[in-house]
Amino acid sequence: MESVKGKYVLIAGATGGIGSQTAKLLAGSGAQVFLTGRNAEKLHTVAEQLSIPQTHTFAADLSVPEQVQQLAQQFFAVFPAIDVLVNASGVGIIKPMDTLSEVEFLRSLNFNLYAPFLLIKNFLPNMKEQKKGLIINIPGVLGKTPMAGAAAYSASKYGLVGMMQSIREELKRTDIRITNLFLGGVDSAFWDTIDLRVQREKMIRAEEAAKAIWFLCQQPASGVVSEMVLQPFNHQAI
Repeated sequence: MESVKGKYVLIAGATGGIGSQTAKLLAGSGAQVFLTGRNAEKLHTVAEQLSIPQTHTFAADLSVPEQVQQLAQQFFAVFPAIDVLVNASGVGIIKPMDTLSEVEFLRSLNFNLYAPFLLIKNFLPNMKEQKKGLIINIPGVLGKTPMAGAAAYSASKYGLVGMMQSIREELKRTDIRITNLFLGGVDSAFWDTIDLRVQREKMIRAEEAAKAIWFLCQQPASGVVSEMVLQPFNHQAI
């Protein structure tokens, strides 16, 4: 296992349950962590709780190209390089087709597919200069197995998986690694606005999902975990 101590890590979606817990674990292991999220107030709070300097944070809407460019400029103003990019950002819209609006469908694509594209577009060049790095995305199991009502969400996550697989082919001659984490149901704010009967007490806890990401950040130099699937024992509707 490789140590994360001293590594330069960007965590997108740091204000969410999984992102903030991941930041806590990585910072506690000695990583140099930079946080971004859409909500500036929440971002400030997370950084303060983890004793991360506010200069190592930047509030941004990752679906806006100019804001992602500004994020990259701020990141490289404080860190000389990026070793690990953890993308824990995104939105969850679960609705059947007859109630799913065009706006909601495009919102899913913007935050779950276009935003990761912009992140990679702005941070991959530095990894290519170093010829090394690690990119972790979280497509979730709905990026692997469809579910009724998840047309928009699965479309965005299947697209993310396909995009990363194609990028992986471009990077074969480098030591840049790409990992997709397929999480099952996680007890997080994701479910707060979704009208489904689910047993949240039986879901994966956010801190346990974060431990999986922390583990993936320490992959051995001689290999790569291309994907990991982490499911709760039972998170079916009752």
